[in-house]
This record gives sequence, C-alpha cells and structure tokens, in this order.
Amino acid sequence: MPTPALSIVEADDELWRTYDTLARRAYGHQVEDIQRLGAHADRRVAVRDGKVIAGGLGLAIPQFFGGRPVPGASMACGCVAPEERGSHLAAALIAERLRPLRKQGAVVATLWTASSGYVRRLGWEAPTQVFSWTVPADELRHSFRESDFQITHAATWQYRPLCNDLAARWNGPWQRPDWWATWQERQHPEMATYAFSLPGQEPGGVLSVAGERHPSQGQRLVVYDFWAADQAVAAAMLSFLGRHNSRLSTIAFERTSLPPAPLLMHHLRRTGSLTARAWHSWMLRILDLRKAIQLRGWPDEVDLTLPIEVVAEDSRATDRFLLRISGGEGDLEPTTREGQLTLTQGQIAAWYAGGYRSAAAAQLAGVSGAPRALAQLLQATTDREPWLADYF
Repeated sequence: MPTPALSIVEADDELWRTYDTLARRAYGHQVEDIQRLGAHADRRVAVRDGKVIAGGLGLAIPQFFGGRPVPGASMACGCVAPEERGSHLAAALIAERLRPLRKQGAVVATLWTASSGYVRRLGWEAPTQVFSWTVPADELRHSFRESDFQITHAATWQYRPLCNDLAARWNGPWQRPDWWATWQERQHPEMATYAFSLPGQEPGGVLSVAGERHPSQGQRLVVYDFWAADQAVAAAMLSFLGRHNSRLSTIAFERTSLPPAPLLMHHLRRTGSLTARAWHSWMLRILDLRKAIQLRGWPDEVDLTLPIEVVAEDSRATDRFLLRISGGEGDLEPTTREGQLTLTQGQIAAWYAGGYRSAAAAQLAGVSGAPRALAQLLQATTDREPWLADYF
C-alpha cells in the first residue's frame, strides 16, 4: 500500500494548536514558546493523511557578525512525532521552514539542537562550546569589591538599544527585535533588570536576574542577561550579584548569559568553587555564501585575496571561489583557480562566526591547505568571538 503524500504547509491557528499538542507529546512537556513566539514567526507543519506529524517556527531576526547585522533565520520549537522519527523527515522540514525566510532575505540560519550530528550533515556547524556556570554567592561577595557604579532598576525594554550596541562586539547575537522584552518577561515573570552606570555617565552594563528553586541548591538567583562594556562594569555587576549572599547561596549563569570571557576564572579567590555544565551548542549554517560575505563586517586592516574551495555537504562536490576582503568590505566570486584552502560548508560557518581562534584549531577541525593562507583567513574573523546570548 503506498505511503500517503506528505505536505509541508504554513500553519493556520487550528493546525498550530494541533502542532502544540503534538509537541507536548514529542518533548514530554509543554513548549510554551510555541504560542509565545507564534505571532512573530513563520509557522510550518508537516501533514500526512490529514495528520500533523512535525513542525516548527522560523524567526526572521538579524544576527551580528563583524559588527554588522546580517539577515538571519532563527529556527525554533521544531519537532517530529516520535512514531515518525528515523524517516529523514527533519531534513525536508528544515528546508521548507527555511524557504520563506530565505525569500525574506535571510543569508544565515541558526538553531539550538541536541541532534548536532544530524544537522551537521546538512551543512550546519557549532562555532563555539556552550556552558552554564554556578558559583557560590559568598565567593562573588569576597572576590569583587564594591564600586562607584550606580544601579538602577528599570523595565527590560528600556535597555534594548544598549544591549544591541554591546551585542555588535560579538559574532552571533541577535539584533533584538521590539517584541524581545515582552517575550522574556512572559518567560520569566519574576525577572528584574538593572542598569549600571558611573555618576554622570550613560549606563555601560545591563543585568537581568530571577530567583528560582532548584532541587539540590535550594533557592538560587539565575542570571539571564549579562551585558558589560568593559571589565570595570562587569566587576560591578558581579559584586552586585554577590550581595545576594544573605538570602541566596548560589548564583547560576544560564547557558546563554555569560559571554565567553574569563570574567570568573581570572578573578575568583577559589576557582574550584565554580561549576560548569556543558550544553548542546547553537549551530550556524550559511544559506547564501556570497551575500553573507558581502553583508558581514570585516576588520579595516585586513587586505585579503584568497582562492578557496568549498565542499558541499550533500554531494561532496567542490566549488571554487575567490575571496576578497579589503577596507572593511568582502566579496566572493566563482573562479577557476585552484584553492589554497579547502573547507566544508560547516567549516565555512564556523570560520564566519570566528569559531577558529588559531590555525591549530582550524586544522584539528579538518580545514586543509597552505598554513600561510589559513593564517590569513583566520585573521579576518578572530577580531570578535562567537556568542549567542538568546536561547529559543
């Protein structure tokens, strides 16, 4: 008997409610962002024989790379019915979920997934490792001194422009949309936001926290947002967190909250008091390589003309390109010249986000070619580190 035809369609409200029910069964719990983000997203579901068997959201949100917002597609809340898993449905679903966002101009795509190996075969790669951190409040109290920074409690939305300005210093953060603050407040109703500034100056740091009860740690303070312009304001924010020691024994930094900087390791009295937990990483894919190169920011001092070869993940076919970066602008053109470096689509994504911090790291990841050419390539993206400060 033939298998009923599969269709992947834009979901109306009724189909989306059906998908919400499916997702609860697939995840084992309710995924509240399915409804919270639905109004801001492209909603797609896979239907077979009249039944919704998979689906997900697509958010058209720019991400900062090289200091510029690059049109992006953030994939969220996706799942396949348990009885349909193993049929490679996810690959077709991701392609169809990306199609309308590509029409809107997205040239990069991002998702969080526990199935890293699966999406890696589709051309995605993780630019960096992701950790959450916990530290005793007393340790912060004794490791960071009081400062002259003024602390202001205010609504989260007021500091979105500052967060976006600081986000441009990294590769990967969202250029947060207008609805971001409302979404976060619905996710974390008890969340409080604080701004830090020196007398007479504009704020240089933003901190968002909420209390929660943990099975083993009791009541603790969870940090969801940690944006600091420099070490001085970061230290003031960590000192403020330490002041909670009289009521809360533990400060927990969510997997997305703390930037990949040695703020804790270089300043704690006892680094052994710090606990790290590794999480699955965010994955990046380049949807349109030439436009992604053109739209990204590049260091002014880089002057590069380099032939490269890019291996397609699906066919193993190799395309040759000439990469040009000069005066803060980049371009990529087809060429017949033999490449000095060979990269897969996933390796291109990791490089694009500044994920290779050295030639040794890139070589261990499988990038092959002339050492001098590799050093030149890495110089173009190591001015900023990868960090995605939002979990969706």
